[in-house]
Amino acid sequence: MVEAVLFDMDGVLVDSEPFIAEAAIAMLAERYGVLASREDFLPFVGMGENRFISGAAARHGVTVDIESDKARTYELYFEVIRGKLREIKGACAFVRECRSRGIKTAIATSADRRKLEANLREIGLAEADFDVTVDGLMIERKKPEPDIYLEAARRLGVRPVRCLVVEDAVSGVKAAKAAGMACLALAGSFPETELRAAGADYFAPDLERADRAILKA
Repeated sequence: MVEAVLFDMDGVLVDSEPFIAEAAIAMLAERYGVLASREDFLPFVGMGENRFISGAAARHGVTVDIESDKARTYELYFEVIRGKLREIKGACAFVRECRSRGIKTAIATSADRRKLEANLREIGLAEADFDVTVDGLMIERKKPEPDIYLEAARRLGVRPVRCLVVEDAVSGVKAAKAAGMACLALAGSFPETELRAAGADYFAPDLERADRAILKA
């Protein structure tokens, strides 16, 4: 039986990736005169904003001041998402269904806490809707390392083998499998073939259409 569901955030609960890419593109243009594209960021999806921003910048030969540049990216992001950020279809209902079934829930995101709080606020969820939240500032090794999921399981008091991770990124699927957890992959950010190759156990277009039978697996 699944005793806990661990949710990644961006691309799983909220459709935020176009907005954070938009904000980072604007920051790089503003501070470095770089004309980046969304494709520059794709290899770094799911790895946290530090890698997301610095990795894309490096493709243009730029070394960023990550703390200052991330802070500015977040400022732009918070402006652009206001009234526009939407949940991934079925996400809020799925979280609440897990809770109603007595299944523990956690967010395990590589993003900073301020982004976590802003995203939840925009879609009408709160940290209180989860038993545990773990953000990228709480762990040193980011996905595809398993640390963030192992830390979430530890805080929940649930063995990894009893956890189901919901992910959308290749790096996140690899992290879940390295942690010894089953993984439901949402095929929105990456093709199903890439998620399958990374080791995902289950697939769905979004959480509205996810097979509830996996909660009993």
